[in-house]
Amino acid sequence: MEHGAHVNRKPTLSRGVALIAERDIERNFELYALSLQAAVDGLGKADVMALPPRLRAPILFDRAATAKYLGSMLVLDASGNVVIDAASETPRKGNFADRDYFKVQRDNPDAGLFVSAPFRSRLRNGSPSIALSRRLSHADGSFAGIVMIAINLEYFHQLFADISLGSHGAISLIADDGLMIMRQPYDPKVIGRDISNASTFRQFRSAPEGSFSDTSSIDGVRRFYFFRNFPRLPLIIMVAEAEPEIYAAWRRRALTIGSLMGAFSLGFVGLSLVLGTQLRRRMRAESELQMLARTDSLTGLHNRRTLGEILEHEWRRAKRTRSVFSLLFVDIDRFKAYNDTYGHQAGDDTLAAVARCIGENIRRPADTAARYGGEEFIVVLPDTPADGACVIAEKIRRAISGLAIEHAGSEYGRVTASIGSASWTPDENADVTTVIKAADEALYNAKATGRNKVMARPAALPS
Repeated sequence: MEHGAHVNRKPTLSRGVALIAERDIERNFELYALSLQAAVDGLGKADVMALPPRLRAPILFDRAATAKYLGSMLVLDASGNVVIDAASETPRKGNFADRDYFKVQRDNPDAGLFVSAPFRSRLRNGSPSIALSRRLSHADGSFAGIVMIAINLEYFHQLFADISLGSHGAISLIADDGLMIMRQPYDPKVIGRDISNASTFRQFRSAPEGSFSDTSSIDGVRRFYFFRNFPRLPLIIMVAEAEPEIYAAWRRRALTIGSLMGAFSLGFVGLSLVLGTQLRRRMRAESELQMLARTDSLTGLHNRRTLGEILEHEWRRAKRTRSVFSLLFVDIDRFKAYNDTYGHQAGDDTLAAVARCIGENIRRPADTAARYGGEEFIVVLPDTPADGACVIAEKIRRAISGLAIEHAGSEYGRVTASIGSASWTPDENADVTTVIKAADEALYNAKATGRNKVMARPAALPS
């Protein structure tokens, strides 16, 4: 196969993994972007700025300042000095006029939301980070400073560490200018490396998404790549499987069959029977291990990797049959507060109980449920119209509320869940991310309008 040639192989697994990772990153970045815009709006209100620092900070920075992987949320003046710090009433000292997230906003009034190159934080002991920033302007349009959020690269590290692609597989997040933001297998020396001249990167920039076979410029391993450019962020997600591992299972099976045939031809019938017995035991063990690898150990539902395969399979089937494809996002309300109050063991018990509620309320063989991560679950409902999906979602919501699990931190006094529902009839040009994003938006609306409810986001048939 020639260098860079396309492989005649549909990248189902790699594509599913990339879509799930992209969705997680896009959702978090969208929340951070909204927090930045809220801070920009608040800084422009005289009544907000007149408040004491301890009252002003919650209004400017909302709850984003407490997010798990958030490093810092700062307001810098036109000289790059810290003037407001979400972490302290007295701002930490620092000047960041040399950072790209400051210079781009200073020099370009239309920069909008900017995603920085990786850097080591001066306020957090050199923690590897990237930043999102927005410009602040005076009434006459002149530069007044910036608002920025620093995101620890540990977020991407942990997200990718949960994905298994074999001993020589790889997954990377790359800026669209060629700077490496995160790579699994993890190597801190690779973070921030410029791969813009690599042949693989030229392929990444050649189309919105695609697949090809090439040799890595980082470790020299030849892989089968799937890549996708984020539609609204200057980022590229890449998932690659090592070519030898793709065909390893076939080679092992061919070797076993060849050995058995050789033994049979030599007349060792007894030995062949023994080998056959051992082979069956091995296949059963491998089957059991494969089942474990596809299942979330805590809830017994499918895991994220299996979810990617299910979504791809059912979406392609819906396209062939022109049937309605529905999807539910289930999210336990105020689960962090529950864990903080009752402990992680109680949290694990609650996750398992919610998973049982979901499983008991989807009856058809084709209906499937998976744990997406944390307190989030996804339910895939093939051949299910929007009203049918809402009926199932409401049954799940009532069942979870009916568990009557005490939750002092909830406005309902018990564990509840919010559910976003979306339905779609795919055409030849549609993509499964359409219905994923619609369900996610519906879930966000359910959370924003009071929680413990089902919100539907039906989509019209694409033209």
